Amino acid sequence: MEMEGPHEFLCGVVEGFYGRPWSMDQRKVLFQWMQMWGLNTYLYGPKDDLKHRLLWREVYSAEEEAQLKALICEAQSRGLTFVYAISPGQDIVFSSSCDLALLKRKLRQVSELGCRAFALLFDDIDHSMCHSDTEAFSSFAHAQVSVANEIFRFLGEPPVFLFCPTEYCSSLCTPSVSKSPYLLTIGEDLLPEISVIWTGTKVISRELSVDSLAEVQSVLQRPPLIWDNLHANDYDSRRVFLGPFKGRPHELRTHLRGLLLNPNCEFEANFIPLHTLGSWHKGRIMKGKEGDGEPYSVDQALSVALNDWLKELSLPLHPGHQLKPADFKPLALSVKSKSSDSSGNQQVQHEKNIPSSKSSGALTSDEMPTVPDMSQGVKAGESHVSMSASHEKSSRRELCSGRAPLSKAQVQLLVGLYYLPHEHGWPAQSLLQDLTWLKTNCHCVSIHGNGKKPSPQKAEEWRARAGNFIAACDDVAVLHSAVVNSINRAVLYDLYPYIWDLRNTLLVAKAFVCWLGCGASLGAELHSVEAEPWVFKGGLSGEVQMLLPVGTSGELFSHPPPLFPTSRLYNIRPFLPKDKVDLYRMVRQLYQRAKGSQEAAFSHPDYVGDRCLGAYLALCPEYSLVLEDELGVCGCAVGILNVRSFAKRYQAAWLPAMRDKYPPRPHGAGGQTVTKEALLHLYEEHDYPDSLLYHFPSQLRLEALPELVDCSVSRSLLTAVLTALKANASHGQTHKADHYWEGRAPPEF
Repeated sequence: MEMEGPHEFLCGVVEGFYGRPWSMDQRKVLFQWMQMWGLNTYLYGPKDDLKHRLLWREVYSAEEEAQLKALICEAQSRGLTFVYAISPGQDIVFSSSCDLALLKRKLRQVSELGCRAFALLFDDIDHSMCHSDTEAFSSFAHAQVSVANEIFRFLGEPPVFLFCPTEYCSSLCTPSVSKSPYLLTIGEDLLPEISVIWTGTKVISRELSVDSLAEVQSVLQRPPLIWDNLHANDYDSRRVFLGPFKGRPHELRTHLRGLLLNPNCEFEANFIPLHTLGSWHKGRIMKGKEGDGEPYSVDQALSVALNDWLKELSLPLHPGHQLKPADFKPLALSVKSKSSDSSGNQQVQHEKNIPSSKSSGALTSDEMPTVPDMSQGVKAGESHVSMSASHEKSSRRELCSGRAPLSKAQVQLLVGLYYLPHEHGWPAQSLLQDLTWLKTNCHCVSIHGNGKKPSPQKAEEWRARAGNFIAACDDVAVLHSAVVNSINRAVLYDLYPYIWDLRNTLLVAKAFVCWLGCGASLGAELHSVEAEPWVFKGGLSGEVQMLLPVGTSGELFSHPPPLFPTSRLYNIRPFLPKDKVDLYRMVRQLYQRAKGSQEAAFSHPDYVGDRCLGAYLALCPEYSLVLEDELGVCGCAVGILNVRSFAKRYQAAWLPAMRDKYPPRPHGAGGQTVTKEALLHLYEEHDYPDSLLYHFPSQLRLEALPELVDCSVSRSLLTAVLTALKANASHGQTHKADHYWEGRAPPEF
């Protein structure tokens, strides 16, 4: 039975976001959810459906007609009102009889497919009119009202007809809601049977109040219908919102024509938002199939929705689940992009931006490695956090497969990390509070401090809180692995880019805290911008980024996820003397792979390590970080704060030590030897011009095994060293210079 009528409260979903529209299969799953949760209205209006917005004049093809008709029938069979929206405002000529005829033709086609509810959208467009329109209409509002009224009558005055004004929230009204000539004209001249869409005080309103809606209702001369963008995430590619529907008291219903939620672009992210919207709509929280349930409360609604989502996540589902993919094709055009990522040997000067590499969204990895315990804290007297691994090191980092559902604790963590646009969940709040406190009080564990000797109690407090922060970062890393290994692959496809981004950002933040815990002295005060927690782009990842010394270098953090996701756990930590053996072995292995074993014209095991890393590790170990996974060390990044002073120390101390270690001797003499040519490379001195060092005062070098499954961790490693350099007042940005083993050796510094 179709549930539509002029007095029914419309509550449901708007598919009105910018970005790739949902597939037909996903929409049919949506209708199942809506029926189950008591929602009654679906509005079709994805901005990137070309024939909804950009090519609105074009009618649907026969194939598209069949898909749309099937979708309308599916909605109506589940008791839902299907609202077809069209958005002609970008280029319509309001006074053109031709454009008006084309608009009628398009809507007649949809009407003949069985649609009985429509929406005419004039949002996100310019207020200006062409010359012919200015001659025909007294104002922009009069032009829109004229078209809307005529279309409404043409369609036979349907019981549900929605109009979205260009001024659709308080912040867009000029000069105010009550004095806006545009809104006053809409309220006065738009036919009273037409409902007007409104988003609240802002495009994304934190709360909706009865008082603010009363003002709008007075101006529009009718109760508005809320287009709710609370969970919309199309404005920020690093944010997704999994939290409950809140900030809208249930008594609003008596002041509204309806409320439609415009949710996340990622379909699977909308389970809890829509589940809790259904509870809000019913005003009761149903915990079973029978009974009236309990009065609505956000916390209880979230708890019930979490439990139901856990059941959904335990199903081995793929995108478009519960349906056969061959039944329907997407109605709108989707776009994919491809490129690649890489890792290897790089030397980076501190200037300009590091170009990011891109990858497509294909997520097909099934690996399931053994997960080590990474949650050990920083204790008093302990200057690092090492990653424990229970299995034997291997020369090959192979993948092993296996899938499992997320645990309840992991789902709660996931929701808490990606809660709402104006509000963080408790896990995100804790991460930000701890990192802010650790930065502010890092003098308690600094070697030089702030001129005063820190008390042992303060140092102990700092290390305990650092341990909590590191454990929380490790929990996110484990959550990342669990999402990759989730038995529900549909959730993996939709949520992986977000948890991957946060995992990488926290890798850097965790390394920074470990570096501070080593007693690093800071040459620059660590100030952060004070603002509400939702101000910065990027959500939690963006706010953690802004707390780091390199926080304003967005290009270091903004890059697409890898082509194949991996659940392998990584750790970035400060260099320890015991790491030297592993790092020397790693760079020797890289050299031999590139040059070939037949070209290894030396036998001394330390030569390559001394040449590539030795000076860094000996002269500035405080800017040396190690990357490790469950199998052991797999990369490192080493830095120089001031190349000028480093060069003097290099010539005064390091080169003499190397001449003593590798004295010239005839090739083939007894003992471990190197060739004369290799010695020349080792003894080579570098003289950088002042003009270069003025802009590029610092330098760093990255080494990573090519077997790294997720190459983005190399970027995180690099960013972690840049963070340490920036914390000690290294100025400039970053400039990338690639060096390869083939043909010549990389410079020593």
